[in-house]
Amino acid sequence: MTRVSFASHPYLLGFEQLDRLVERTAKSGNEGYPPYNIEQSGEGSYRITLAVAGFREEDLSVTIEDNQLVIRGRNTDETEGRVFLHRGIATRQFQRAFVLAEGVEVATARLDCGLLHVDLVRHAPESVVRKIEITRDR
Repeated sequence: MTRVSFASHPYLLGFEQLDRLVERTAKSGNEGYPPYNIEQSGEGSYRITLAVAGFREEDLSVTIEDNQLVIRGRNTDETEGRVFLHRGIATRQFQRAFVLAEGVEVATARLDCGLLHVDLVRHAPESVVRKIEITRDR
């Protein structure tokens, strides 16, 4: 079976990066920790909510890296000297990455009752029309 890519279509010029993006997204693990929701909160606005119970603000980081929203959690191990009879609360570190489309920006990130809310906003691109001068070979 031949793999068809965006870059091989004659009307889609310069979309090689989209091919790489689709490949990278397909390869990313489907680990379920921490659980998250993605919702459309309005026209051109979105909210990603991660369940990060047990993490403090200083344990979390939200960054933009090459058009990716990357959310990391590093919880300091405060279990020294404690004896657990059952340990069901996950406090492991994590990293979640979300690919952002062109024009999507992070508006706010807020921690509330064990939920990290990251609000995104899509800015409408400006319509640009540019006339290209045609020259004649002599």
